[in-house]
Amino acid sequence: MKQKLLGMMLLGFASGLPYMLVFSTLSAWLRDVGISLTEIGFFAWLVLTYSLKFLWAPLVDRYSIPLFGQLGKRKGWILLCQIIIVIALIGMSSVDPISNLKLLAIFAFMAAFFGSIQDIAIDALRIEMADNKEQGNLAASYQLGYRIAILVATSIALIFADQLDWSYVYQFMSLLMVLGVVGVLISHEPKNHEIAIVRIDQALVQSFQDFFSRFGIWAASLILLLISTYRLTDIVMGPMAMPFYLDMGFTKTEIGALVKTVALATSILGFFVGGYLIKKLTLTSSLLIGGVSVLITNLFFAIVANLEADISLLSLIVGLDSFAAGLVGTINIAFLTSLVSKKYTAVQYAMLTSFMMLPGKFFSGFSGMLADYYVSISSLQTGWAYFFYTTSAMSIPALLLIVIYQRTHVPINNS
Repeated sequence: MKQKLLGMMLLGFASGLPYMLVFSTLSAWLRDVGISLTEIGFFAWLVLTYSLKFLWAPLVDRYSIPLFGQLGKRKGWILLCQIIIVIALIGMSSVDPISNLKLLAIFAFMAAFFGSIQDIAIDALRIEMADNKEQGNLAASYQLGYRIAILVATSIALIFADQLDWSYVYQFMSLLMVLGVVGVLISHEPKNHEIAIVRIDQALVQSFQDFFSRFGIWAASLILLLISTYRLTDIVMGPMAMPFYLDMGFTKTEIGALVKTVALATSILGFFVGGYLIKKLTLTSSLLIGGVSVLITNLFFAIVANLEADISLLSLIVGLDSFAAGLVGTINIAFLTSLVSKKYTAVQYAMLTSFMMLPGKFFSGFSGMLADYYVSISSLQTGWAYFFYTTSAMSIPALLLIVIYQRTHVPINNS
């Protein structure tokens, strides 16, 4: 079991690194060189690939990669994607954003697209390599690796960027993907005899049919609506976090050395607390607690926006927000995993995560426009406060849906 956990932690790291380098750190790079908030917001659409991954998930179920497939179907896909991600990150490092923003976007899209395929294969491998009782531990290990990747891709990257050129930072980050390769090599991929190997169009249709037949039209529709609204707040706020810190006058070193270190520690605490809640409460109750915590902690950023730059206060707020994100992350993974049939492992999990991310990623593309608008009609500080009030309100629909679900007495089991 220890080797499984280590392998999944390393794969979680390989999953989180490209995502954060495109979704978060790239925003800091672009803002640092003077790119507008509106253009930075549009870059968030690059990671729509993660939201649409159910469209290419059937490929991971149906086909093996020649040569790499000898390692296993899932592991072959993961290794291929890791190689292409390294190439894409090196490509990003060679581009000047001011003179060739479009080429940078192309390389970033490559990293995001193949990062999404890597995620499909890793999720399928995680679900297939253990029974339901072990999924909590595997989810925690995956989250740990992912959170370490967040620290590396944000904190260490920002500290290095204060001393070195951004191009060197992205070259160094590309080298760290070798840890994901180690994760592939030490992970054991069991044979999945339940999986349904069908054409791509059939896989998509049948996975939907299976989901609705197992839960019923009413419950399935409510679950999908809940999933699609549950992470709106943190996903929409995400691309603007780094620009916000910089606009408030904090240096890249301050953000990297203190804020992001606090964020890692508290998020780790959060996902272990999330695992504890799952064991003690129903998944719907755990989801409700997680949603409320995200709403409250996001509001705290509005407080920081209206005050003088105080690194201690910002660290406290970021710590609370990261705790809520870690809490929600573990609860959400367990929730989505509980809904998946092993007949359509990759496709169905990708479908559910796509429902979770698509609305948030779509609206996050307008996050820069929204922030720019609020700043233009007020002031820098007040505008950012309005922005965080808006993103906090986005948590309310999901909370209402959870309450509706509970009152209709449709159980979501966490066994």
